[in-house]
Order: sequence, then structure tokens, then C-alpha cells
Amino acid sequence: MAKSGVIEGDPAAAAVKAAELKKELLKLVKAIVDEEDVNLDAVERAYQMLVALKEMKLKKTVSLKLRTDRELASAGTVPEEFKCPLSMELMRDPVIIDSGQTYDRPFIQKWLKSGNRTCPKTQQVLTHTTLAPNHLIREMITKWCNKHGIKLPDPINYTYEEGFAESDREHFLSLLNRMSSALSEQKEAAKELRRLTRKTASVRALFAETPNAIPQLLAPLSNGTIGAHPDLHEDIITSVLNIAIHDDNNKKLVAETPAAIPLLIDAVKNGSIETRSNAAATIFTLSALDSNKALLGKSGALKPLIELLREGHPAAMNDAASAIFNLCILHENKVRAVRDGAVVVILEKIKNRARVDILLPPLALLSTNQKCVEEMGDLEAVPCLFEIIRETTCDRNKENCIAMLHAICFSDRSKWKAMREEESMHRTISQVAHNGTSRAQRKARGILERLNKSVNVTHTA
Repeated sequence: MAKSGVIEGDPAAAAVKAAELKKELLKLVKAIVDEEDVNLDAVERAYQMLVALKEMKLKKTVSLKLRTDRELASAGTVPEEFKCPLSMELMRDPVIIDSGQTYDRPFIQKWLKSGNRTCPKTQQVLTHTTLAPNHLIREMITKWCNKHGIKLPDPINYTYEEGFAESDREHFLSLLNRMSSALSEQKEAAKELRRLTRKTASVRALFAETPNAIPQLLAPLSNGTIGAHPDLHEDIITSVLNIAIHDDNNKKLVAETPAAIPLLIDAVKNGSIETRSNAAATIFTLSALDSNKALLGKSGALKPLIELLREGHPAAMNDAASAIFNLCILHENKVRAVRDGAVVVILEKIKNRARVDILLPPLALLSTNQKCVEEMGDLEAVPCLFEIIRETTCDRNKENCIAMLHAICFSDRSKWKAMREEESMHRTISQVAHNGTSRAQRKARGILERLNKSVNVTHTA
């Protein structure tokens, strides 16, 4: 297993080593993601580097805690009112929550980020999760520390577990306020929020902790003149994407903000191609939650996604197809997608061999809907799917094609003749039955059995 190789007590060497490990880890992760087959050796080396980074982090944390513990031990007993009820340690940055109780900021943040919405001490349900600095307790702790020779970090420089400082929080709130200012201020603030939400996880988390943060971010999009300012439109929509990626709590928060989904749908329809692509990616991200799938489907998200797919912009097709796939995992959204023309659009692209790899999965998912199967039959999908199986070297593409052929075979007797002719000429189905993935083999054998039974029945008759 990889070792950190850092001399204990040498922070500069530790920082250099950590940077080297991260750089190498990024290369490995890119190689793993880009390769079609999983490189087990690369995965193992990446795992070893993650373990090494974790060990370095733990050593740093333990070293800091041991030093603090020695200082506190020499100072005597810490007054109970100075201890965080969660950590039972001296508070570095005391904050008050909605229940009126005071906690050390990093520990109550961790509690709230875990999805808890109650006060840990009183179990009172919190109406909001705003954390207000407790200046009185902070001043009392500072005086006590000065008396006992203990130096506490100043809140403005005190960075939390994710590297976020109190000064950054104030900057974040000022950016949100500027979203309701003059246009030039909005543009500057939106660009900075886009940058921060991309780079800093703690800023993304702040949107869940700050009341009305999402509505404030979206405020400039509500005046109906956003089309004249595509850069502002793009920055805001991209920030929403970054926020939603953070965790499930943020996904739920964004989707349940009344203005968010209508503005995302409008962005898919009317934004620049970059904005439309990022809006589609946001819908894809939000649809990871089943409750959001239903909400997005009812709000009419599928039709503009299908239109975006039809237009065929290379930068947007992947995001649109991924969003359609995720939404259509829900049965009622399959019905909506078929009704809104998804089958015609996707099949046309596939026939033209446009991004076949990303379009086969959503079409295969839709093929569990009877109306979709009927449309595929009318649109002569069978010969196209057989051609792709013969042309492609991708097992996943073959699996999706044979799954759709299976659905057509068991729903449309008029296609049996074409399937028998294909099998007689190219033995395409038999080859998949012997060499395909386990699922593809089952589907191919099912087709062969059905075709054979139909021949036997005909002969008996």
C-alpha cells in the first residue's frame, strides 16, 4: 500500500507530498473514466493514493488535537458553558441556532449537513438553519483563554473542515444581496458565485443553510429580460447546476424552490447553447431523486429536452439524453416522453448514426412502453437495430438493441418475418445469444424461442 512518506512535524513537506499525490490521482482517475473497460490496476493504485492522503489528513488532525489538548490540560477545567454540546470541547467559533442553543460552528454544520433539522440538545424542530455568531460567548472564551495562556484562532481566519472562513461567509451573503442590485452588480456577483460554487464545497453547502439563498440567486431571471444578457443567464444556471451536484439535500432544496424548475425549463428552451446544455445537466442532476423525477415530469421538463435533442447540438445532446433517461425511469414520465415525440426524435438520430451510444439507453428504457414499441415498428426500427448490432463492437449497445428487438418480437407478429430473414442471412441473434452480455443472451434466446415456436405452430397447423 502507498505510504505518505512525510516526516512527522514537517508541514511544508506534507503539503508538497499531498499536492504530488493529488496530481497523480487526477491522472489516474481520468484514465479510469476515459477507458471503456475498467483498469483494475489503475483502480488499485488510485485507492492506495486515497488511503495515503487520508493517513496524512488524520496525522495532521491528530497532531493539532494533541497540541490543543496539552494546552487545555495545563489551563485546568474548561467551564461547561464554553464547551460545545456536540463535541464537549472548547468552542472555537460559537454560533446560535434557531432553538437558542449555542454550538461550535463546524460541529453543528456537520449535524445539519447530515440531514438533521432538530436541535441536538433540545430536539426542537428548527424552522431555519441560519447560524448566527454568538459574540458574547466568543468574548468570554477569549478572555478565559488569555487568562490561561491559550491562543484561539480568530474567527475571520479560522478555517473549518472544508477550508471555509467566516470572512468567506460574509462575502457569500454580500454576493447574494448584489443579485438584486444594478445589472452590472448582478453580472459581477453571478460570475463570482459561479466560480465559488464550482470550486468550494462549503459554498454549495451554504445555500442549504441560508434562508432564501436560491430565490436570491434566481432573482435576476424573474424579470423577463434575461434574453438580452446571455452571460448572466448562463452564470446563474451554471451556479444552480453546481449547487445541485453537491448532495441530495441541495437537490431537494433546488427542486422545491417554486421558481427553480420553471426557470430551468425556460433555460432549456431559450438560453444560449451553453446555458441550455447546463440547464439540461441540472435537470439530470435533480432527477437523481425519485420525488424530483415526478416533479420535473409534471412541470413539463421532457418536451424541451426532446426538442434540444432533436436540434442535435453536440455539446447538448449528451446532457439532454441523460436527463431524458433519468426522468423516464419513472413510468408516468415514459408515457409523457412517448407522447411528446421522444421515439421519433431518438430513432431518427440513431438511423443517422448520431451519438448512438448515448441515445440507445433512453430508447431501450422507453421500449418497455407499449406505445413506444408500436411506434418503433411503424418507423422500421428493426432493420436499423440489426445493423447496429452487426456494426458495433460495444457490448452495451448490442444489449440495448437486442432488448428492444425482444420487446418488438413479443408485441408485433408482423416483424417476425424480418427477424427470421436476418437470422437466416447473418445469424445475428444467435451470435448475441452466444457472445453477448448475460442480459443480452437471455433476450436473444427469448427471441429465438419465440420465432421457433411460431414456426412449429405454423407447421402443426
